[in-house]
Amino acid sequence: MIPRYIVDFDLHALTRKKTKVAIIGAGIAGLYTALQTSEYADVVLISKKGLDDSNTRWAQGGIAAVTAKSDSPALHRQDTLIAGAGLCSYDAVEVLVNEGPERLKELIAYGTEFDRDAQGQYELTQEGAHSKRRILHANGDATGAEIVRALSARVMEQPNIMVLENHFAIDVVTQDEECVGVIVRQPDGELLFLEAEATVLATGGAGQLYRYTTNPEIATADGIGIAYRAGARIKDVEFIQFHPTALYYPGAPRFLISEAVRGEGAILRNSNGERFMDKYHAQKELAPRDVVARAIVSEMEKANTTNVFLDITHESADLIRHRFPTIYQFCLQYGLDMVTDWIPVAPACHYIMGGVQTDLHGETSTKRLFACGEASSTGVHGANRLASNSLSEAVVFGHRISERIKELPELPQIQPLTAVSEHRQDRYASTREQRVKLQKLMLRYVSVKRDEKGLQKALEELERMEQDYQGIPVEREDFEYLNLLNAAVLTTRAALMREESRGGHYRNDFPDKDDLIWRKHLVQSIRAGVQEESGKNDVE
Repeated sequence: MIPRYIVDFDLHALTRKKTKVAIIGAGIAGLYTALQTSEYADVVLISKKGLDDSNTRWAQGGIAAVTAKSDSPALHRQDTLIAGAGLCSYDAVEVLVNEGPERLKELIAYGTEFDRDAQGQYELTQEGAHSKRRILHANGDATGAEIVRALSARVMEQPNIMVLENHFAIDVVTQDEECVGVIVRQPDGELLFLEAEATVLATGGAGQLYRYTTNPEIATADGIGIAYRAGARIKDVEFIQFHPTALYYPGAPRFLISEAVRGEGAILRNSNGERFMDKYHAQKELAPRDVVARAIVSEMEKANTTNVFLDITHESADLIRHRFPTIYQFCLQYGLDMVTDWIPVAPACHYIMGGVQTDLHGETSTKRLFACGEASSTGVHGANRLASNSLSEAVVFGHRISERIKELPELPQIQPLTAVSEHRQDRYASTREQRVKLQKLMLRYVSVKRDEKGLQKALEELERMEQDYQGIPVEREDFEYLNLLNAAVLTTRAALMREESRGGHYRNDFPDKDDLIWRKHLVQSIRAGVQEESGKNDVE
């Protein structure tokens, strides 16, 4: 079994640092929350690699917020709720659409340079399931990289922020069900106890649950694993978003081909060259992502092929090269020219809608422990995230977390704590082999389409892997594997229990949405197991 603390330690024998706020993760959620909080408190920002290594850096499409006169928060709310398939929290969505524009202004004030047209107005694009052009982007298709550049530069200027690069947060320490700090592995392998009045999980997503993902190799569900072991509640993790259009080409990684490409007019064609999305949804290529992903898989199954094609060759070469410079150049490396070639694509794991359950101020069920960004489950995304809402969510709730931390009382005195597992042994199975095995199980049985037989098989094998765990983790990849294993079990268990199809969760054996029985959430915790939570605040 994976123990409460995955390393042995004597708390009072460890090297110790003290801070007001510890933030784990250096994507948009971590960087922005650090900047906001540093205005009144000292902050330690923990990055398991460098500041430029995060999911955010790979975000292409943009950030969704209402800026045009022809748009409104009400329309943004409507689009978000429709995409979320009946499981969005109305209150959380209200917070997002109404506070998003102000947080966008703060991003710009921090130095983010979004693309403008010849008249100096911000260029807006449209993506799937949006009724208006409301997506701001940067450097064509490199929005995330620009945001990380601006925020990282500002973070490094702040005297109140200490950045710990190449440090790994292993577990949070709890006392009387309250978080009091973090156990951190330093670059030399030694452990550090970072005592903190508030701890923020901004660890990003869980794409490495699958063999094929648009996420970087650091997206290992660390926040879910850390929070679950600490007793926090994990919500809605059966809802996994598979991006419909990841590059599928021999020798190339599963590089994201942004939804904005379809927003600018690209169409999907099957192996016979036929446009097919009109058979699946009225919005065709701009249907919600889960619909497009399943349609692509269905076309692949019919033709027994491994991909379909994305065709934007009917648009001008100038538009393609100006609007999508990163994608254009990446494809060109592999001999694919977007101006003249159809791009082979297939779905790949992209985003997890669920995560560590929080309230409207980002606080989890464990006091003083917060979660922000993709690691969290705020209620905004429901069963299927609306395109480009993720970056908006990170800054909106990062601001709210900062405001809530101001109100926290002083940390109580920390009691002695020794963590020793009786079952650990000095032998440890190859982490790399176990991780590949986990990813293959998830890809085969817990992917775009699921069924009871496959889910049951996957869960039994994952639980056996969990039961068999006896090793002593040493390297970063060991800790990451344990976090992935925690998340894989939680995801598969919830997917098996939810006997319907909704948003990013599709069951071949239960192909219809069932609002009568399943308009509710599955919440899991290490103490209470799986609980069903009413969706009374959720709306269509």
